[in-house]
Amino acid sequence: MGKLFRPRPLIVLPYNTSSQSPNNGASQAITLVIFLLADSWRSDAAPGGDRLAGTLKQPKTILVRCPNWVGDLVMATPVFDCLKKNFPEARLIGLMRKRLSQVLKDSPWFDQIIEVNDKTSRGFIHTIRLIRSFTPDMGILLPNSIRSTLEMWLGGARNIYGYRRGGRTPFLTGGPRPIREGWKIIPSPMVAYYSKICLSMGLELPEEMKPLLFFSESVHNKCDRLLKKYGINSGDLVIGLNPGARFGSSKCWPPRHFAALAELFEETFHCKLLLLVGPGEDALAEAIVEQTHAHITNTAPDKVDLELLKPLVQRCQLLVTNDTGPRHYAVAFDVPVVVIMGPTDPRYTASNLEKTSVLRHDLDCSPCHKKVCPRDHVCMREITPAMVLEAGKRLMVDRITRV
Repeated sequence: MGKLFRPRPLIVLPYNTSSQSPNNGASQAITLVIFLLADSWRSDAAPGGDRLAGTLKQPKTILVRCPNWVGDLVMATPVFDCLKKNFPEARLIGLMRKRLSQVLKDSPWFDQIIEVNDKTSRGFIHTIRLIRSFTPDMGILLPNSIRSTLEMWLGGARNIYGYRRGGRTPFLTGGPRPIREGWKIIPSPMVAYYSKICLSMGLELPEEMKPLLFFSESVHNKCDRLLKKYGINSGDLVIGLNPGARFGSSKCWPPRHFAALAELFEETFHCKLLLLVGPGEDALAEAIVEQTHAHITNTAPDKVDLELLKPLVQRCQLLVTNDTGPRHYAVAFDVPVVVIMGPTDPRYTASNLEKTSVLRHDLDCSPCHKKVCPRDHVCMREITPAMVLEAGKRLMVDRITRV
């Protein structure tokens, strides 16, 4: 009998031939068509591997492809805790985009954290080779993209688990399906969404599915030195203001509103105000400081990174923020937080809200999930400083009552 011919799967990847310099202006987009015989690629990386073999009871190496946004990464921490507790002898490796490792630094879950930049074709291929070097017995996919799936599959992970959506099912060993209404996927809290991957594997979930973050004593000491420089003492009431959003301007409450809120807080609570901003948000911070009569400590000159941000948020008695990463820091550290929400769907973050007040207007155009508002940004503008002050008061009263 002749050898059975198996057609090669066709994988089409975006490829950019421009040089590494972003300013040379000589870029052009072409299509790189790669014909891969799947068996050969995967068998080289994991001899004898069978991606349909089912859950491995005692995997030696588990590679977790982590979410790409700060908030999603924090909301995924219960999954990391689950994997560590269910596979205590396994080597756990976290794969994530650059900068995000600062969020998980000093956490007890991962034996190794690897940063990658897989947005380009060169980075995509590099990531595949990197995964192959670890020869993972198991791969966990938390992003929903086909790109992350192909990286794990071509990287030779023997058993791959993630959501069966977006054409990914043929590459997966198992995983849940999202809840749909017709063809539309129904938004659900990300903590529960990620945990269903663990449940589909038959794993036992932690008793409390709450985000957790950690930092070292050296980072804590660095924070103390910075607070001392700012004139913030141990007995001071500190309220943090986080006016930025890496996602886009549509998530940002107007600077003049933050400026007015600072005055209200200072008058009401006689507190210290800590303005927390990220890279590239210096002008935003300056605009708030210039428009207020309140005494605000602007952290922009000190270039606070995602690691140092952890103890700074923990030091606050209250945080006011747009719907962005630091709100999830507050949840992880049990800090009361007022979230000003505009273009995003609140169902994605509707968990662990015991110390959270979400302010939003339910308009005909929201949630739009657009990075820049094409209209007049009414969803954010019409949330007034007085509304935020009242929400903050309620959280502060609840805090005092519990104490």
